[in-house]
Parts: sequence; structure tokens; C-alpha cells
Amino acid sequence: MKLRITLLFLLLQVCFTLSGQSLVSSTLLGSKTKAQLTSQFGIPFIQYDVNYYRITYTTTGLQGQPDTVSGLIVVPNDASMVFPRLVYQHGTSGSKLDVPSFNVLTNGEGVIGLLFAGLGFTTLMPDYLGLGISDGVHPYVHAATEASVATDMLAVLPTFNNQYGVHTNEQLFITGYSQGGHAAMALHREVETNLSANYTVTAAAHLSGPYSISGVMRDLILSEDVYYYPAYLPNTIISYQAAYGNLYTQLSDIFVEPYATKIGQFYNGTISLNQMNSQLISLLIANEGASKPIRMFQPAVVQDVTTNPDHPFNVALRANDVYAWAPEAPTRIFYCKADDQVPYRNSLVARDSMLAYGAADLIATDVDSTADHGGCVTPALTNTAFFFLGYRQIDVFTGTSAPAILALEIQPNPASSEVLLKNLPAEGQLQLFDLNGRQRYAATVSAGDFRLDVSAFENGMYFLRYLRAGEIRQSRLVVQR
Repeated sequence: MKLRITLLFLLLQVCFTLSGQSLVSSTLLGSKTKAQLTSQFGIPFIQYDVNYYRITYTTTGLQGQPDTVSGLIVVPNDASMVFPRLVYQHGTSGSKLDVPSFNVLTNGEGVIGLLFAGLGFTTLMPDYLGLGISDGVHPYVHAATEASVATDMLAVLPTFNNQYGVHTNEQLFITGYSQGGHAAMALHREVETNLSANYTVTAAAHLSGPYSISGVMRDLILSEDVYYYPAYLPNTIISYQAAYGNLYTQLSDIFVEPYATKIGQFYNGTISLNQMNSQLISLLIANEGASKPIRMFQPAVVQDVTTNPDHPFNVALRANDVYAWAPEAPTRIFYCKADDQVPYRNSLVARDSMLAYGAADLIATDVDSTADHGGCVTPALTNTAFFFLGYRQIDVFTGTSAPAILALEIQPNPASSEVLLKNLPAEGQLQLFDLNGRQRYAATVSAGDFRLDVSAFENGMYFLRYLRAGEIRQSRLVVQR
């Protein structure tokens, strides 16, 4: 009876993972020693060597369809310890591969994960929908999917941990910079509002983010101010059209020429966000005398958005504000008053709202009143690191008397006729069960690779287990023809 109950639990666990999230692949990208990290960041209190991995995992797309996304996981390289989890949400990507799991290799924003892991945090950095290996439009500053790609990444972390012998505790830290500040606040809200049974946020720090999309950022859009990041506006509008479908029929409904054509080139993937930004600036200066993004819009659209609070654009903006709630975890909002990309008033609006809702431990701090958006990164991250270190708990891994449960390497999956089980460590027992708990196959297998004929099995999902003394390896197998 005990064996049947245990098997049923494992099968239910597999079914739950398939219906939600699963780890598709993981690849070691590199390693850094403590000495290398100390030299790179100039911080004397780095404690650990680190390994960093690109993973791909399943999530849900904008319209509820299954999707696969990528992300970066960076782990302190010490299997004798149990480390807290930290999610870092990245800033605006200048191009599709300008995301942590790719730009960590070129000293981009992904290296922030190396820093936090060196400080003793197992760090997760989602690449977001529509970026990295994910197809389609990136839903820029779209709160719901910024949160979901992160919670789905958290959900597959135990599988990753089993695969690589990583140990994490229940602590969860959340942070992010720029767009990532917005994404971090969206994630923080989602976890505390809807996922409190699964996770408890230990502490959060939101950094220089556009939290007030319908207020501060809308005011910027509708102003005659000179602004040297005009690409953020069409990026947001394209995002919300993809999410809600009611902002325009074609880009020329919103934008006048020659800007509509240039924005269309970005939408079609001909140019990157960075390229669009520089070209829009040049066009605005040439045609309008200054980089005033409001001049890109159809005058009738500006009038409608200004006067009608229920215009679909205003409704979409309000849906993506992320500050109207009270965080329970200790929370810090770090910003710089001279920020030239994300007005610092976003941070003050978020602070005032959260305090009004009843936040008990929330402080907003100007960490460098003279720093622009790029210059604010270092002081914001430094303050975040010291804030988090005050709560960090690292435990000694004591092991367990239960057998280790590791990932069973199989390919292809789905399979139609034959599946290859790779790198079996020794002679053991192979078992296959269907979702009714019935054992459909059993055999003794030798070390190395083993080919399993599945041509006689019906289409569907199965559960493969390999057992030997002190070890269990398991995986889902989908038979599909």
C-alpha cells in the first residue's frame, strides 16, 4: 500500500508539472571563481565560486497558449550548503538576445546574477516572453506575464536542483532594475496576493522602475518634453496591442509618417529596439527640431487619450500599474532623482500608495541624486545587496536517509517508436507506468545507454523510473505519433 501511495503521489506530481510548467533543457554556460568575481566586481565580500546555466522551460503565452522561454540560473558552487533563492528581473532589452541567459557571456546584465550568486543566493533571471529563445512579440511592461515567467521559473527550480545537486531553502528575494523594477514589483505582488501558499517573500527591492504606467509614464508620453528614449513608447503600444488586441488595426492608426514606417520595421524584426530608438531620434530632430516623442502620434489619438479616461490605451496603462497594494515583506524602492529614462516620481508614487495601503516595512531611497539611469545601477544594486544580506540564511546540507531523486536523461521526448536512456550509472531496475499507476514495463538494465522500444504503447504520457541502491532517477515520457 505504501508503495502504491508513493507512486500515486509521484504520478500526480508529474501531471501537475505538465499541466503547469516543466524544465525543457539546461546547459552549463560557464563558471567563475571567487577570485575572478572579486576582481570583476571589486567587492571584497564575495564568498562563493559560481556556475551559470541557460535553461528553457514551459510557460503560458499572452493568449493562454503553451510557450517555451529561456532564462539564466546562477548557483553558488558549494553542494554542502543550502542557499536562498533570488529572482532578478532584467531591464529593457535592446535586441532579442540582449537577455541574461545570452548576455551573461558578453558582460551584459546577466552578470548581475554572478554577483548575487557569489554572495550566496541561487539566482534566477527570466529572459521574458518574446525574448531569448521565445518567439513572438515581447509583452513589454506587461505585468501579468512579467510575473508569470518568473513564477514558472521558480516552479521548475526543484527539477533543476535535482539534476545538478543544488540545494535551496524557502527564502525568496525579489529584485530588478528599470523594466525589471516594474517586473519585480509585478512578481512581488503576484506572489503575495495569489501564491502565498507556495512562496513567502523574504525581502524585495525594486529599482528605478516605471511602476506608474498610467500616471507618471503617461504624463511623459503626452508631454512636449524632449526625451531621448522614444522607442519605449511604440514598444509599449505594440506590447499592449498584442496583449489586449484593441488599440489599433494598423500602426498608422496611432503613428504619423515617417515614424509609422520605422516602427513597422521594428515590429517586423527588421531593426532592433536600439536601432529604432536612434533612428526615431534622428527623424524627430530632423522633422520636429527636437526629440519630442509626442510628435510621432496622430493628433486625434493624442486628443482622445487626453480627454477620454476609458480610451483603450488608458485602460491598458492602468491594468499595468503595479503599486496599488501593500507588500508584507520588508521592501525597499531605490531610485536616483536625476534619472533621465524613468522619472523618479514613479518611485514616490509607488511608495505613497503602498504606505497608504498599509505597508509596514517600506522605504524609498534616493541612492544618488546626481546619477542618471545608467549611473543609478551601481548604487541601487549595492544598496540591494546590503539590504538582502541582512536577511540571508545559508544552511549546512545535512543530507537525507531517503534516496536521491535525479533527472533521467531521455531522448527524444516526445518519442514515437524508440527512446534512448542516457548515462545510466550502474545496473538497476527500469520501470514504466501509465497515468493510472499501472506498471507497463520492467527490466534490469546495465550501465551506459539503453534503448527502450515504445512502439507498442498508446499515445499519451508515461512515467519512467530507474532505481538502484541509494538513487532514483525519473522522468516523464510522452509517446506521440
